[in-house]
Amino acid sequence: MNIKSFLKVVLPLLLGAFFIYLSISITTDRDREMIIQSIKNADLRFVVLGLFFAILSHLSRAYRWRFLLSPMGYNPRLINTVLCVFIAYLANLGVPRSGEVIRASFLSNYEKIPFEKAFGSVVIERVVDMVILLLLILIALILQYEAIWRFIIKKDIDFLQLALFIALFVGSVLLLILTLKRSKNKFFIKINFFINGFFEGLNSIRKMDKKLPFIFHTVFIWVMYLLMFYVVKWTIPGTHLLTFKMIIPAFVAGGLSIATTNSGIGIYPLSVALVLASFGINKEVGLAFGWIMWSSQTVLILISGAFAFITLPLINRKHYL
Repeated sequence: MNIKSFLKVVLPLLLGAFFIYLSISITTDRDREMIIQSIKNADLRFVVLGLFFAILSHLSRAYRWRFLLSPMGYNPRLINTVLCVFIAYLANLGVPRSGEVIRASFLSNYEKIPFEKAFGSVVIERVVDMVILLLLILIALILQYEAIWRFIIKKDIDFLQLALFIALFVGSVLLLILTLKRSKNKFFIKINFFINGFFEGLNSIRKMDKKLPFIFHTVFIWVMYLLMFYVVKWTIPGTHLLTFKMIIPAFVAGGLSIATTNSGIGIYPLSVALVLASFGINKEVGLAFGWIMWSSQTVLILISGAFAFITLPLINRKHYL
């Protein structure tokens, strides 16, 4: 294993360990006892309901994947796309973002689809997910405009300076885009390639035959994500009064944290707790909420991923005959 591969595996784990330590350091022994007690007394009915929504989202993702492969002349079996998606989530627990490569590789192997085409379809998926996440971030900011406005007033921010800062930021972005397009630097070429791929991915969706089913499943996946997060509020008494207006910013914070460490280990509960604290939820209740959400979904991924890893070669044994 070279140093780059080593860092990809170890660095996220170290970050996860750091955020777990940080969560411990900001709580007292009594707080931690309350968190553990809240988790022990969690209403498992709503935990199971959240897992049900998660499974629906994964199945929908696997079904939607076939829409991207169909225009290229490939129609993989649904069971294979489902199992590959579960394996991908399991892989991401070990190495962040490795699941995309692994699920494309597995599907390529069992469905005789060229790897680059299978992987390209996964990249398009991620482009769509990124767009939806950006929209949710925008919605979260709009929902919290009053809090943002109070912050601006409280800090007595000079609007002329703010306007100059925005103009400088926009100018810097435009300069960066121009530099990327003209630069021969290998690093800049890679970034430019990614940006071009982003827009090509969006354009390929526009040309898709089954656009409406694709859009339906995309919306369905993210609605299921929101619901599996939302129902957790009924697992512990301290979060029963949370509204969607409060849930969405916490959901976005949790979603962004997943890319930081191995599926958000350590940082996910802390990120969620910090956002919920802004709505008056004390830290031990917020941390309990975050840990219930993260641990239940992680257990689901471990079980379903292991099952898929064992089952995939068995149901495709004819492939080797």
